[in-house]
Amino acid sequence: MNITVFDNLDTLYKKAADTFVELSEKSIQKHDKFVVALSGGSSPKAIFSLLATQEYSDKIDWSKVYFFWVDERWVSLADEKSNFKMTLEALLDKVPVDENHVFPMYKDGVEPEDYAKEYEGQIRKVLGNEGVFDFILLGMGDDGHTASLFPGEKILHEKEKWVDAYYLKPQEMYRITLTEPIINKAENILVVAFGESKKHALNEVLNGEYNPELYPLQLIERKDSFQFFTDEKALG
Repeated sequence: MNITVFDNLDTLYKKAADTFVELSEKSIQKHDKFVVALSGGSSPKAIFSLLATQEYSDKIDWSKVYFFWVDERWVSLADEKSNFKMTLEALLDKVPVDENHVFPMYKDGVEPEDYAKEYEGQIRKVLGNEGVFDFILLGMGDDGHTASLFPGEKILHEKEKWVDAYYLKPQEMYRITLTEPIINKAENILVVAFGESKKHALNEVLNGEYNPELYPLQLIERKDSFQFFTDEKALG
């Protein structure tokens, strides 16, 4: 695992955008597509907004990028809480993507558990039965969760399904998420987590005993291709 500590967020966001561009070029050269799974939140939004600028967008062959999501609240795609809506407004509406390469993690009129199965099928159509994403962008909550892998939830133990949905009682809503097995298959993973509020969880994830039941980000294997972008406030 490679940890990079940044002095300011602008530099962090730019490095993340540079990483996206670099990996897109390598993946497209390798197998003529770049398949990503994206997260929601303010940090990804800032990264996506950068990618939408001419400085970055001109460097990417958007017609060969396939967009999946890491997780989603089970809300309408027009809902302000939707990760898809945020990505659409910050990036997808501003660059020449192929609409057939965009796979929102929600569908009207379908139960979340049923759509989780359908979504896994969509992943298999693009990635085959190996299921290796070229790039996954993750965050980390103050409680150490990543994707919708929350502390103490049954989903932390899922080893077969690539996608699952469940009712998260503390939030009183359904969540749909990629699971640990498929996240760990990814060719490249970038976790962005910074700020003082992340300090305790980050210390436990990086330096504490292995206890993914409490700190689910520990489920992600610390391979060489696993990058972690953070700041001094979070590392403390």
